[in-house]
Amino acid sequence: MLTSFEVMQAANISRATLNNYIAQGLLPRPLVKNPEPGASTQARQIGYFPDEVLERLERIRQLKKDGYAMAEIGKQMELAGLQTLEVPMQAHKTTQAHPPESVARPDTANNIKEPAHPAMPAEPHLLRLSIDHIPFPAYMVNYNFELTWYNEAARTELLGGFDRLPADIKERNALDYLLKGKLGRSGANREELLQSYLLMGKGRLSRNDLMDVLTGHSNTPAMQEGVPLAEPHPNGTLLQLPLTLRAENNEITRYNVYASYYREGILLVYQPGHADNDSLLGLLERRDEVIRNLLKKRLPVLTDLAVLVADLQNSVRICTELPPEEYFELINQIWSTMEPIFRKYYGTHGKHVGDGMVYYFFPQPDCNYISNALVCAQEMKAAMRRISKEWQLRKNWLNELYLNTGLNEGQEWLGVFHIETKVEFTVLGDTINHAARLSDFARGGAIWATKGMLGKLSAKERQRVQFGIRRHDAEGREVLVGATYSRIKELAGTGSQHNEKLNDIAALPVTEIIDVMD
Repeated sequence: MLTSFEVMQAANISRATLNNYIAQGLLPRPLVKNPEPGASTQARQIGYFPDEVLERLERIRQLKKDGYAMAEIGKQMELAGLQTLEVPMQAHKTTQAHPPESVARPDTANNIKEPAHPAMPAEPHLLRLSIDHIPFPAYMVNYNFELTWYNEAARTELLGGFDRLPADIKERNALDYLLKGKLGRSGANREELLQSYLLMGKGRLSRNDLMDVLTGHSNTPAMQEGVPLAEPHPNGTLLQLPLTLRAENNEITRYNVYASYYREGILLVYQPGHADNDSLLGLLERRDEVIRNLLKKRLPVLTDLAVLVADLQNSVRICTELPPEEYFELINQIWSTMEPIFRKYYGTHGKHVGDGMVYYFFPQPDCNYISNALVCAQEMKAAMRRISKEWQLRKNWLNELYLNTGLNEGQEWLGVFHIETKVEFTVLGDTINHAARLSDFARGGAIWATKGMLGKLSAKERQRVQFGIRRHDAEGREVLVGATYSRIKELAGTGSQHNEKLNDIAALPVTEIIDVMD
């Protein structure tokens, strides 16, 4: 039989590809057992495949080269006479269960022990691990390294055994909790933990950003000048870091730390050094499933944020004028055009009814979330002009297509609403309500923002923003009075029936965003 490593080496495939073939039924599940005598590995258990698996992998490679989709490859293999390979079930009886308590390695003179976590189950059907059943410490952080999810093993073993997290997200610094935990109180361990966080944040964060994020820890050697920062870890990256910590009784604890990167943050799993990683890697490669389940479990938090609400002007009339298939084509084009812009500025999609859109912008370690919202809105406006021109040429009509945008900022509760297949971020409070009202107020593709939002910018950042109120001079000409604000009630007749829904923001000071310079 062949080990999983030997299979990957012989077929020149990654572990993620191997696990994917197993999940699709193209390869048999491995027999998980103790290593054969003489095996050059420290793993307590490894996966073994029958020798015939290489023939199947070569057939898969050839079919992919011939242009077959993965869904068709299984049928083609059956036609070629390659039936499903099964590992004899009686072989599993030879697999020895390991006790859950810490087990010393042979070099006990050096006091090296493994964390007290049960070994990964050997049964094939348990290879499909889920977030709820990770038996090792695991938690998720945003890109400010603030906790958004954790399991019980992480809380008790690593994060200090707190009763509950504070409501304010800014008080949830994961490194602070690690350094308060039983393994983080040692000076040597602090250095190891800081180094691991430096590696996880490299590229996305400058050294100064890291010092700000890791508040109070900037004087340690890990944060000194001369520690190079490499390229950023993009969304989709899975990083493995070795971590060695010393317990209070001087015993050494070894982990393999897996950091999986998503738009929403980083999932960290601290796997004991002795545990087989096939099941865990099989879970982490199912990225959509993992992030959907993590978001469902995301803890409600009180957070600073900027909100962008945009609605298509005269959408009812446009819907009436266009054939149904063209109206849906238009809306889908708007969404597909705006989505990359939102992603560029770290926007998070929120709940909205109808054909408009809501996006939230949260504090980031390397950029200003309020500036992100402003620049995003400006780029959306330019993109909408191009879409409008395209449809005017296509339909030979005079309609102008506008997205009317309202921007606001505040501190609100963020949570999720979810059903089995869908997760939606939702913000409670006046911040989003006022942004929605400003979107209703805007006309002609204008961008309106609150005075409080621009007030959160530094003087240098505000100089990049051209804003003001359009007034009429004595001759009735429209003049932009720059760097000024006005209350809604002075800009619109809020007493009229048409504008009565603006009454709740009548006294809100606002301004129109004209341009945001690079």
